[in-house]
Amino acid sequence: MRQFILMTDTGSDLPDEYYEAHAVEKISLGFTMDGVSYGGDENPMMDVKEFYARLRGGAMPKTFQATPQQARAHLEPHVKAGEDVLLIAFSSGLSGTYNSYVAAAKELAEEYPACKLIVVDSLCASLGQGLLVDYAVKKADSGASIEETAAYVKGLVPALCHYFTVEDLYHLKRGGRVSATTAFVGTMLKIKPVLHVDDEGHLIAIGKAMGRKKSISALVDKMTELSVMAPNDPIFISHGDCEEDVEFLKKLLEKSFGGHAIYVAPIGPVIGTHSGAGTFAVFFVGKHR
Repeated sequence: MRQFILMTDTGSDLPDEYYEAHAVEKISLGFTMDGVSYGGDENPMMDVKEFYARLRGGAMPKTFQATPQQARAHLEPHVKAGEDVLLIAFSSGLSGTYNSYVAAAKELAEEYPACKLIVVDSLCASLGQGLLVDYAVKKADSGASIEETAAYVKGLVPALCHYFTVEDLYHLKRGGRVSATTAFVGTMLKIKPVLHVDDEGHLIAIGKAMGRKKSISALVDKMTELSVMAPNDPIFISHGDCEEDVEFLKKLLEKSFGGHAIYVAPIGPVIGTHSGAGTFAVFFVGKHR
């Protein structure tokens, strides 16, 4: 029996069915495209297929972080009801959203001192954050207290591996992750970068491969090098509207990691704004990031 409320934001790229099935409350992050706002607490989110179609058509979305007011709106009903809350936040290395949660929690803790409000900086993104939430769900449902679950999650953060590659370097250039020259040359020569999220939650390039399939194979090579998964640990895969690559990766994983459950979900618009269409990522527990 879970003893507290578990909450996260949509930077986790978990689908609505996951939130509903596992009783996880979500805070919706958002973006603007062509002058229209999507997501947040006030606007519906754009369908992911439509998002990538418009992105490929040249649309230039821009994300906005959660505000302290938005965080308070999600937290306050629970503390008013005497419920404790554990909130797992999108990486502080990629967004100011975590700081908004901390500000709201601090304010509410002063007003409702009897309640426990714990905000954990996941230092994760996309289904890396989603995988961390999944471990938190299992720990909480085992009967662990809010303090035990928070400590468990914090202990997992340094081992939550994120490895990914992108089809198009443009959005990484736009976000300042690669230089204009690197993006131009890489695109012309079909060089695909291999990247990960480091211990500070920042996006870091760690290698490159010639062509798409070799870059995906490089992700499996990193898993083989780093994985310390237990038999029941899942592998999470996220993608920017490139389902065919999922099947290719699954075949590679069956050879090296047969028996592990594989969970697949699309990269949502908030993360996809910065990674672009064709991004492909794998998440797992390893020796280190």
